[in-house]
Amino acid sequence: MAYFITDNCISCGCCADACPVSAISEGDGKYVIDADACLSCGSCASTCPNEAIVEQ
Repeated sequence: MAYFITDNCISCGCCADACPVSAISEGDGKYVIDADACLSCGSCASTCPNEAIVEQ
């Protein structure tokens, strides 16, 4: 199951740096996760300082 970035995102970029498959990119006002590329490893969620990343 892929992860999703909520509106709590502050666009710090920590999640993108932590993603081993580069499935996270800067979107309009917050970062977004490409669900097709996401491995559901949880690396992004564990590095997010704002707890803005949740499982879908």
